[in-house]
Amino acid sequence: MAELPGRVGRAFRDHNAFEEMEAGRYESTVTPFDGVVTVDAVDDGRLQFHVTVRVPMLDKVTEDHVADVVEEGWYETFALRIEDIGGVTAADHNLDPTVERERRQAVVRVSFADINERRGVDDAGAVIDYVEGTFVQGIIPGYQYTDPVTSLVDSARQAGGSSDAPQ
Repeated sequence: MAELPGRVGRAFRDHNAFEEMEAGRYESTVTPFDGVVTVDAVDDGRLQFHVTVRVPMLDKVTEDHVADVVEEGWYETFALRIEDIGGVTAADHNLDPTVERERRQAVVRVSFADINERRGVDDAGAVIDYVEGTFVQGIIPGYQYTDPVTSLVDSARQAGGSSDAPQ
């Protein structure tokens, strides 16, 4: 693999949604979840972006016990919704995400290549935003949630103009 060009670091710094953790590895600063992007230079001048987002399983973010069957159904629905990620990027990357359970988390991984580092960074951010939004869409009413769910729901309600308190 070729050395990572300096333009990649500049694109991430200019984006303001990422913090460099080490060379070629950037962490999202705009989601409460673990959103990480690693970048590799490919010999043909393109950049390979690898996006990983870890979100908690429901039982990890509720005060109540979530039955195994409910959590399994939530996970299956989350994974199916993630498959619809295709339209969130500026470039037509033909994304093929994977979703796996690791301990008490659902881990989403997506990779794509782009010649344009700024568009690639924007698209990596869009993938992370999509995963966060998909998680929020899957919140099941009737449970007492903890952070980060309560903060996400509160932010969404404020953005939508609702004054209801989060569940």
